[in-house]
Order: sequence, then structure tokens, then C-alpha cells
Amino acid sequence: MIYRFRVILDNDTEEDIFRDLEIREDDTLEDLHNIITQSFGFDGTEMASFYISDDQWNQGEEISLFDLSEDGSARLMNETAINDVAHEVQPKLIYVYDFLSMWTFYVELAEIVDEAEGFDYPNLMFVQGQVPETAPKKIFETDDDDFDEFEDGIDVDDYDSLDFDENWN
Repeated sequence: MIYRFRVILDNDTEEDIFRDLEIREDDTLEDLHNIITQSFGFDGTEMASFYISDDQWNQGEEISLFDLSEDGSARLMNETAINDVAHEVQPKLIYVYDFLSMWTFYVELAEIVDEAEGFDYPNLMFVQGQVPETAPKKIFETDDDDFDEFEDGIDVDDYDSLDFDENWN
């Protein structure tokens, strides 16, 4: 079977930026990673992860491109079939590319179809919108209106007032 995904760039512009992709259900998440990076014009050399998501796009279990854990227990893209993490009951994934820039994408299984004879997979079906030069900035909000990270009034750039002994060693 062929999975058709819509991959949407999380951005704050008026223009929708997405790609519609086709890939075999038993291909790996690394294969999906490769077509996503290629279809959005990235070179694919940066660290990336998929996250299993619920219907409200809450981030769940991480599936990494490389195992950076100390105990070697990370779930890896090249060992995970797409149909193990995305299916009709659980159609959503979050994909993050380049953890310094934080390119974030919403990946949703749109349709499952029979494999068409004469087509090569993975397949880029449709392109909408141009990828910006830099990743969209994320604005993080808090539920607590009274939250003030620096309510103690300390100016961390004023080294003389920080009561710091530079000769402590």
C-alpha cells in the first residue's frame, strides 16, 4: 500500500507551505525524512527527529535520525517502518529538522491507496509555497500571566553587581 502524506511547514506567514508526498507503507522513517528534506530544498545533513503525535499535535515519543543517547536506547528512523507509527488510527507525526534552526513540520497521513504500476516511490505529488530563507521563529507562551523570569531585578549583564569573585580559583 502507498501512504499519501501532507507535510506542512509550521510558519506564521499567510501563505501555506506544504508538500504532498507518496511513500510505501513499509518504507522507513529515514526514507520519509529523505523525501521531506529533498522536497523542501534541504541538504539532509542536519539532525532530525520524528515525534508521534496525537490529534491535537502534542509531541510524543521521539524517533531520531541518530542515536545520541548514552545507553543506546533511542528509537531510530532507519529501524522504524512508517506503518508502525502512522496509520488510520494514528495519522499524525511531528518532524523537526535542524535543531539549531528548529524547522518544524506537521506530517499527516491523508490517504492510503494501492500502489500504481509504473510509478517510482517515494513520489513528490504536489508543491505549495516557497520555503523561507530562515526557519520561522517560535513564540512560546505561558499560561501563567504573572510569570516573570527575572522578577528579582538582577541585571545579568552588569558583572560588577553580581557579587562574583573572579579569583575564586
